[in-house]
Amino acid sequence: MRRMLPLAGLRILAVEQYGAGPAGTVYLADLGAEVIKVENLREGGDHGRDLGPHFFGPRDSQFFQTFNRNKRSIALDLSDDAGRAVFRDLARSADGVLDNLRGDQPAALGLTYEALREVNPRIVCAHLSAYGREGSRASWPGFDYLMQAEAGHMSLTGEPDGPPERYGLSVVDLMTGLVACFALLAGVMAARATGRGRDVDTSLFDLALFNLNYPGTWYLNAGQVTGRIARSGHPSVVPSQLYRTADGWIFVMCNKEKFWPVLCAELHRAEWVSRFPTFAKRLEQRDELTRLLDAEFSRDSTAAWLKKLSGKVPVAPVYDVGQALENPFVAERGGVADFSYPDGKKARLISNPIRLSDADLPRRAAPALGADTDDLLRGLGYTEERIAALRAAGAVK
Repeated sequence: MRRMLPLAGLRILAVEQYGAGPAGTVYLADLGAEVIKVENLREGGDHGRDLGPHFFGPRDSQFFQTFNRNKRSIALDLSDDAGRAVFRDLARSADGVLDNLRGDQPAALGLTYEALREVNPRIVCAHLSAYGREGSRASWPGFDYLMQAEAGHMSLTGEPDGPPERYGLSVVDLMTGLVACFALLAGVMAARATGRGRDVDTSLFDLALFNLNYPGTWYLNAGQVTGRIARSGHPSVVPSQLYRTADGWIFVMCNKEKFWPVLCAELHRAEWVSRFPTFAKRLEQRDELTRLLDAEFSRDSTAAWLKKLSGKVPVAPVYDVGQALENPFVAERGGVADFSYPDGKKARLISNPIRLSDADLPRRAAPALGADTDDLLRGLGYTEERIAALRAAGAVK
């Protein structure tokens, strides 16, 4: 028997736009939460609806579908008293609110615990901003790549003799959204135990700084400023980097000592075990070892080396986006799925990485702007006349 989804019964109001906030709440929606996407009516909804270059239809970008499947949509003008009154009515039955607005906006729009506890003392308000809701940058706009630059990530990315580089994906956005939703769920757990909600905050900048991780600890305690390593190499573990093959590249990660003798045996270079016996010795002779391993791997194709080494030594090919998605292992894992529109049309999207043993995740395409407005307002007890009046006044769509 298939069981209900783990977040069924959780109601979240998501005052979100673009990437970071929606990238987090899509996890909640996929796992069964009712995520009500509250879109800015004055600005025509989430800007992501119009972000090209690829679209399924008018105002239905493939970017938008990526982050907003399995959600509901209501379009409100939160700068209007009537629109804010609707939001407060929705908040009465909500477990949480998540916004990813500029730091000074939640208080101005009535999205904080202080503003909402009168209607719902258990509500948890999660705020995802660029630089936090307090301090000298609270009113600053900010985006992923800026955080990569200022928090030191770009200084760690790319080849040593090239310019600093950003990641190929918006990793700061993606991770901050996930952290915001983790904080939101933690707050909801506490609120269900105590009957009292709260505000929880995170920011793109704080997440980017936290993700300096062990290089940050090395600087704080040993004074070491980690820099870029050739071939995307690990700063202290060798071999753990790209190597040339006869037709391209292979990434090898002997990140435990036990893998080094296995690699040497597969390369028929048993003498290297004693020549380069430890991580410390291999680090000292990284350049020499890179030259030797390049020479060995260049004797055959990437595919041949993968066949020989996979399952014995941690290795991977270097694929482009198309190759990554056409990888047979992706199909084996169910890594891509069809998400359905109400009219039966399909959007093909990457599956959620969380798999349940006893339930299937929903596969509904992202909603049109305001698709659920009337249904949600009727659920609040609004009459058709009141809904029409709100719409005529421009408070809802």
